Amino acid sequence: MSTLDEVLAIQKQYHVLQAPTTTTTAAAEFKVAATAATLNITLKNNTNSSNCYAYVTGLDVNKNNAVFILQADGVTAYYPSSPSSIQQPLAVDCNIKLGAPGTSKVVTIPQLVGGRVWLCKDSQLTFKLNPGPAVVEPSVTNPSDPNYNLWWSFAEFTYNSFQLFANITYVDFVGMPISLTLVNGNGAVQSVPGIPSNGLDSVCSALQAQDAKDGAGWSKLIVKHPSGANLRALSPNSGIVMNNSLFDGYYQPYVNAVWAKYGSDTLTVDTQGQWGTLTGKVVNGQLAFGSVGAFPQPSARDIFSCNSGAFGAYSTNGDEMGNITARLAAAFNRSTLLVNTQQPTGEQISQYYQNSITNHYSRIVHSVCPDGKGYAFPYDDVDSSDATNVAGTVADSNPKTFTISFGGPTAAVKRE
Repeated sequence: MSTLDEVLAIQKQYHVLQAPTTTTTAAAEFKVAATAATLNITLKNNTNSSNCYAYVTGLDVNKNNAVFILQADGVTAYYPSSPSSIQQPLAVDCNIKLGAPGTSKVVTIPQLVGGRVWLCKDSQLTFKLNPGPAVVEPSVTNPSDPNYNLWWSFAEFTYNSFQLFANITYVDFVGMPISLTLVNGNGAVQSVPGIPSNGLDSVCSALQAQDAKDGAGWSKLIVKHPSGANLRALSPNSGIVMNNSLFDGYYQPYVNAVWAKYGSDTLTVDTQGQWGTLTGKVVNGQLAFGSVGAFPQPSARDIFSCNSGAFGAYSTNGDEMGNITARLAAAFNRSTLLVNTQQPTGEQISQYYQNSITNHYSRIVHSVCPDGKGYAFPYDDVDSSDATNVAGTVADSNPKTFTISFGGPTAAVKRE
């Protein structure tokens, strides 16, 4: 059996999307339908190319989470059948052609979870089908993937009976710029500009500068196009997928300092949920939270991925331990555990990434985004209840217009 959460986790890790085997739909979680059955998305071409394509994938909430791909006309749904063998082509054309630079294309989607809008410049993307059916999505960590050397990015969204929730994700990589604008039925506007048009080059330059400073390997996250131009900047987690030895031992001095601190001090974690506030201390080499569970020292891979080793699966109290993991992983990525014993209560954005050992990729991504907002690691949406969320999300229960711009905002100034 696989749950919706499990298949979405597989999508993020292995770039394969399939329906869960459980029959409960996401719509069943919501008692009152607040949104329309369909949503129009405006796709704006802010690139300098007239040869841009969009793709929309997800799981259809109202069809038992069936695999969904939008066809080339931008309106018709495609629910692929399960092929008899792996790596089979799509049976219909799902290449949605965008207009000339500066123009927009409107597409219509049903309610979807695990939704992604993929955008590619100068080429069409290749999606394949595996038995299930399961959609094999483009990958930035597989050099043999036909999409590997193409200029593309994607935005994530969920549209269900409760709300539209979307974000620009940099969890895997920074590539082509994407920006989001959401206007609700009352005219209120939410926007996330994302990286500017020259944002990728800015990120790559900063990664090189950081590597020159500490020699940790940040420049190895840069992927070049065959032309020699910067193609993308991988996240540390994606970088480790491609090079297992990358960042080996990087976090160890910081982890040792955290373990020493909480051998005597008490760490307080606000779960911001049903479990309330929990306390932990280092006991017998593990950061223990009483009868709930304990964490061994995390490696750099564990910290960057937020879901392996010390932060992997738990035999007991899985949901509660997962909630603690989110807050610990965020604090490790931002390197705030030595300056704040109450997580994430009291966290200040000005304290993020101040230690020399930190997730410099995330630091750099946030610095390049004009408003400082961007989803740069899996738990980048963790924050104190009174702090500004830095994850770069938009959400509303009454969405009226939703615009995704490819190529970045028209005017963006780097945040200092």
